[in-house]
Amino acid sequence: MDRAQLPLNALRAFEAAARHLNFTRAAIELCVSQGAVSHHVAQLERRLGVRLFHRLPRGLALTDEGHALVPVLAEAFDRVGATLDQYAGGRFREMLKVGVVGTFATGWLLPRLDAFARAHPAIDLRVSTNNNRVDLAGEALDFAIRFGDGAWHGTHAEPMLEAPLTPLCAPAMAARFSAPADLLHERLLRSYRPDEWALWFGAAGVAAPLLRGPVFDSSALMVSAAMAGLGVALAPPVMFMRELASELLVQPFPIMIDAGRYWLTRLISRPESDAMRRFREWLADSGGAEAPTAP
Repeated sequence: MDRAQLPLNALRAFEAAARHLNFTRAAIELCVSQGAVSHHVAQLERRLGVRLFHRLPRGLALTDEGHALVPVLAEAFDRVGATLDQYAGGRFREMLKVGVVGTFATGWLLPRLDAFARAHPAIDLRVSTNNNRVDLAGEALDFAIRFGDGAWHGTHAEPMLEAPLTPLCAPAMAARFSAPADLLHERLLRSYRPDEWALWFGAAGVAAPLLRGPVFDSSALMVSAAMAGLGVALAPPVMFMRELASELLVQPFPIMIDAGRYWLTRLISRPESDAMRRFREWLADSGGAEAPTAP
């Protein structure tokens, strides 16, 4: 079908009627008459040579052909709307979608977002948080910032911040500790990575206990529990500098272990856009990445 001959009004009328399953409610949404919506849908049906609705005494029901057309139109209209939104304010803004592990989002990125917005006003940054499990393709993300060893199938990973782990707890609890072995008598809060406490006790020269404490899917949540006096967290202090500076949180021992770092990742198959390049370079300039270069 020639794009110049696409019956856009008829397609819009059909999409609205399909959502409401009612010509009158679709007409109210589109600010036209009920007759106009009915006319547009009938025009589209004639053009396609199929029936899109069953006309019922109290509304509408989609035919199989109508069901097949609805998701295609809904996605197309959503994409058009999202693109038009990028022109808000009389200038084009390139959208950048970044998934961020929650601890990095609150501990590093959030305090710097205003600086990024001022440095790059033409980039419409969309940030979503996750618990380190992310689907770049399924969530249509340009980047994902994750914690780990950098080995994720099908992705290009650039090293960012080192984030060694150490025990963190409330000041009142820390006052009871004089040696690492004292932690054997405390509730040890755990992440979903099961070997971290064993690695830390090994570095401290203490036999690791059988762990029974709560398991958290976010270091930020785990440290919040530690600040509330619910136990000792094993977490990266670099992500909790404000809490440490304000003495809401204490690092009782200097012993730290390297269990991974933060990485900037993208699909290998995803070409780097201008917005992606600018964000990557901004991370490096802000101290959030290790001199990254394009592959």
